[in-house]
Amino acid sequence: MRKIVLMAGVSLDGYIEGPDRQIDWHCVDDELHQHMNDTLRSMGGFLSGRVTHELMADYWPTADADPANAGTVAEFAEIWRSMPKYVYSRTLRSAEWNTTVVRDVVPDEVAALKAAPGGDLTLSGANLAASFLRQDLVDAYRIYVHPVRIGRGTPLFPTLDYAPVALRHTDTHTFGNGVVLLRYERA
Repeated sequence: MRKIVLMAGVSLDGYIEGPDRQIDWHCVDDELHQHMNDTLRSMGGFLSGRVTHELMADYWPTADADPANAGTVAEFAEIWRSMPKYVYSRTLRSAEWNTTVVRDVVPDEVAALKAAPGGDLTLSGANLAASFLRQDLVDAYRIYVHPVRIGRGTPLFPTLDYAPVALRHTDTHTFGNGVVLLRYERA
């Protein structure tokens, strides 16, 4: 069965974006970008909220048309276009680029997605991740801790009722730019 994998870049103090949705502090170089391409290429689909999906759809469908975006950027553009995408939104009517619009996070529907053939499903977007976490639907975590403290913004993890979820550490990797990947799965 496929897993729901929460993948996120986070500041050392736990934020995925600044107070005005800034992500310019992310330390993405060719090594990290290639790692992300290699990781995401094997996934079975992207699960995202409307805001994240629209940000991606504004850039990635044609990013490789610009000769300045050769290499890892062009490679990711192809990965993004071809990957099945599920965007959770109550307002979005339709979406292009191999995208299915889903209205709500329904555990039985998520279970059906997990039971379908293919690779794991990567989850992104603060609000959507919070919904999956509140319903205990996340199976694994790939958290990329960037060597920066931003002070405030959107936290990766929402405040939840106290209910510890035991996790098993599966890997740690430090990239040359100081980003540290922490991998955990359900125990």
